[in-house]
Amino acid sequence: MDKQLGYKAAPDTALHADHQAEVESAVQTDVPSEPATWKDYFALTKPGIIFSNLITAFGGFWIASAGNFTIDWFFLMIFTLVGTALVMASGTVLNNYLDRDMDAKMERTKKRATVSGKIKPSVVLGYGIILGIAGIALLFVAVNPLSSLLGLTGLFLYVWVYTAIFKRTSVWSTFAGSFSGAVPPVIGYCAVSGKLDMTGLILFLIMFLWQPPHFWALGIRRKEEYRAAGYPLLPVVKGNYVTKVSMMRYIVLLVPVSQLLFFYSGDAHVGPLYFFAATIMGLIWAFMGYKGFKTKDDDKWAKGMFIYSVNYLTLLFLIMVVDSTIMNL
Repeated sequence: MDKQLGYKAAPDTALHADHQAEVESAVQTDVPSEPATWKDYFALTKPGIIFSNLITAFGGFWIASAGNFTIDWFFLMIFTLVGTALVMASGTVLNNYLDRDMDAKMERTKKRATVSGKIKPSVVLGYGIILGIAGIALLFVAVNPLSSLLGLTGLFLYVWVYTAIFKRTSVWSTFAGSFSGAVPPVIGYCAVSGKLDMTGLILFLIMFLWQPPHFWALGIRRKEEYRAAGYPLLPVVKGNYVTKVSMMRYIVLLVPVSQLLFFYSGDAHVGPLYFFAATIMGLIWAFMGYKGFKTKDDDKWAKGMFIYSVNYLTLLFLIMVVDSTIMNL
């Protein structure tokens, strides 16, 4: 598949050996004089990613509650969000552990503690594993087995399937990574419902379709960094035009899929506010994507697309929560 796409995934033995030597020299192995702080460990969890995904987990949890707010509900919400955050933190820490050689080649990642040697690789690995065990155990004991299974599945897909395999070898890495990235709202929903039904599936699809255009916008902006690091990202392999076409496919499909929640929300009861907001915001994103085919400044356009994608997801789930609350009053 990668050969058909024009990307050579496996260099010859001699070049590969030279490449490995270069990578090993790029990653510092000596322990620096300055010790690691809690901020360094916190940064490894990529808190920005965790926060944005927790919003979607909270959204899934809230609409499944259908207005049944009790003390038990409050504690269930806390356990769900903490457990989900721990699982996601495990994934990002293990991602840092596996990507430390590639991160050494990218400007925006070369100062990470895993690259500088500020935190030993063995410590990072143990840290990630402990976070994962804690998160999965908390979901299993304090929430329900289904949410725990979803957390475990998402962690496996993100660390092993996406980071360890596809990210380094295939242009399909973003597609593969979208499966794990779509799990948080489903965990939140199933924490309350105890089952995976149409509403849970729609939440999954919304997150799944949102991720490729979101990440490819960043990929266009950082294309040369990804190229230098050796990542076969779509903009690197196929160029900006093909990437823009692919982004539009996902965005256009996202509009009707996001509307489905209005028609198949069951007890969630999202109403017209959510429906029209999802439609308008989706069409705005699609129009912005269309303008990308006429722009003369791809970097500026991609930056706007990336920022809008973050705001789109946050607003979509916040409006989902607000509308569900209004409908259940």
